Amino acid sequence: MSSNDILLQVEGLTKHFPTNNGVVKAVDGVSFDVKRGTIVGLVGESGSGKTTAGRCTLRLIEPSAGRLMFDGVDLRTLSEREMRVYRRRLQIVFQDPYSSLNPRLRVEDIIGEAIDTHGLAKGTARRDRIAELLSRVGLNPDHARRFPHEFSGGQRQRIGIARALAVEPEFIVADEPVSALDVSVQAQVLNLIQDLQQSFGLTMLFIAHDLSVVEYLCDEVVVMYLGRVMEKGPSRSIYAKPRHPYTQALLSAAPIPDPKASRQRVVLKGDIPSPMNPPSGCVFRTRCPFAIAECAQVVPAFDTVGPEHQVACIRHGDPEVISQGQQL
Repeated sequence: MSSNDILLQVEGLTKHFPTNNGVVKAVDGVSFDVKRGTIVGLVGESGSGKTTAGRCTLRLIEPSAGRLMFDGVDLRTLSEREMRVYRRRLQIVFQDPYSSLNPRLRVEDIIGEAIDTHGLAKGTARRDRIAELLSRVGLNPDHARRFPHEFSGGQRQRIGIARALAVEPEFIVADEPVSALDVSVQAQVLNLIQDLQQSFGLTMLFIAHDLSVVEYLCDEVVVMYLGRVMEKGPSRSIYAKPRHPYTQALLSAAPIPDPKASRQRVVLKGDIPSPMNPPSGCVFRTRCPFAIAECAQVVPAFDTVGPEHQVACIRHGDPEVISQGQQL
């Protein structure tokens, strides 16, 4: 794979939050690549650090350490003034369609704000651009003068997507954009995201906890747990042969669209530990059904188990772990 194929390269991304009682290790040495024109799914339970990692890639949250190579430039080396140029190229769609839109602004001003900031259009050209964006996301352009409270949750999320597209970005972080929506609306928004990604040639980091959504939408998957990456690789490879016990557990809980089909459920014991005091060695070991004494001593390195498919588990090659993945 050529370096020119990679738009975003995340290396050793770390974000620690100091508190009065210690340090919260929200993201702890995360690395992954996002190829141009693809969608990478960043998945994990609540508390896994995926949202913090996503916002760090845009420098909406300043990382504690690591490199963010975007199109060959390390974003962490840029001043705030230099970063303004990249703000147009990097956008985000937030999780909550209710709190992410300013209730005091009309839709035309919500979408037009970024257009004004970057001086992309004025007057008639600005109004035409906003109307075009509303139409593109499936909303009536005549509703540009309305306020957010006059729209449903799904419609508000479409407004958020239109806002992100207003400056013609190259890369979008979609932070659980359908988790707050009704199931019937989720499919519509997912189809919209897929259509827009293909139409505009966008590169996306799609954050989610629902692996069935990620399977439908994403080309590659990065599985996070307690601030670290457990497994990463092509979607088809990870869904066909998950090699990390945590990935296997997540997949076993994902719904199957066939009412007659079933899969063996992998039930994890206990709750996710505190990021202020993560377990030694493999951070997943306290809930892992295959953990052995060595797991407490060794921080597992990534092993390659298939084309671009890597897993951080010292037992990933053991027959019982492999068998568990094959049964899903």
